[in-house]
Amino acid sequence: MILHDLISLDVLRVIWWVLLGVLLTGFALTDGFDLGVGTLLPFVGKTDLERRVAINTIGPVWEGNQVWFILGGGAIFAAWPPLYAVSFSGFYLAMFVVLAALILRPVGFKYRSKRDGAGWRSAWDWALFVGGAVPALIFGVAMGNVLQGVPFHFNEDLMSIYTGTFFGLLNPFALLAGVVSLTMLVTHGAGWLQLKAEGPVAERARAIGSVTGLVAAVAYALAGVWMAEGIVGYHIVGPAAANAPSNPFLIDMARGGNWMAAYDARPWIAIAPVAGLLGMLMASLGLRRGWELGAIAWSKVGIIGIISSVGLTMFPFILPSSADPKSSLTVWNASSSQMTLFVMLVCAVIFVPIILAYTAWVYKVLWGKVTEDGVAEASDSVY
Repeated sequence: MILHDLISLDVLRVIWWVLLGVLLTGFALTDGFDLGVGTLLPFVGKTDLERRVAINTIGPVWEGNQVWFILGGGAIFAAWPPLYAVSFSGFYLAMFVVLAALILRPVGFKYRSKRDGAGWRSAWDWALFVGGAVPALIFGVAMGNVLQGVPFHFNEDLMSIYTGTFFGLLNPFALLAGVVSLTMLVTHGAGWLQLKAEGPVAERARAIGSVTGLVAAVAYALAGVWMAEGIVGYHIVGPAAANAPSNPFLIDMARGGNWMAAYDARPWIAIAPVAGLLGMLMASLGLRRGWELGAIAWSKVGIIGIISSVGLTMFPFILPSSADPKSSLTVWNASSSQMTLFVMLVCAVIFVPIILAYTAWVYKVLWGKVTEDGVAEASDSVY
């Protein structure tokens, strides 16, 4: 027996569906507070020194945190090629905006303190704000569109054809999902600032984060009600063949019913939305009461719950098609080959623990608060 045959194709598909969720959640948990701090920067820092304190809470770690984003994109490319092709071509303009915003971050970090001019530094502060807020918002908008179905279809040669527009992505439900994403990450960033900063920066972060946590919880609950009452779901018509090749036309899929049917079929997945709602509410309370570790821990619970609730609700769909439901991409029809998934799994088993260990070591070494005195004393060697 060939080694990769020890694990069936369908099992490998589920494993990589879980791992993709882990990578994307890892990005939200780590680089998410970087995006949140960037969004908060103009509001928590009233002086140049206060803004430098906020920047230096994430300065040593933001580059490493982006590894999760790169890993997530790489996993989509290698494990789910049709998903990569359709999403990155269909959401091309949105992805370009995200990329442009993300490019502002390294430039802003590196060049902001190279000159003393107030105008110069203020411009880069707003660039860092854009680099944090825009990706956080667009990621949520994209997820809102995925839940509604994306207007694409495959022709007879399995070439994907996207029929939507950029402004079509900015529909009310998707914008509400964008609000959830933005406020969720701002709350996470506020929790980080409370943990890593002190004085006025931490106090303002607490005040803002306690409000955005509530907004995130309310918006998430509203999105759940909207999805239950007004968003049409998707389902597979009949059982999918076991270990079948990845071809959307081999599975009969239809649009209809409700996504909430997943909770009737798998009641245990209700733990995800409960964790999402409870996590955001408790993070808001923790910020209000000054729980340094508690607030950010609860925001992590909220993020895990919110992101996993989307995946668990949609399973096995990963990119439904509103233009042609039979072209929808699922766990069973959009993966790479069994050999590819197995080799990737071996690499993941080897390297992901190394990444986790290194990340934990970095955070341990850099543990402690960033103070105004410390930034002032090391002014020439910090951001």
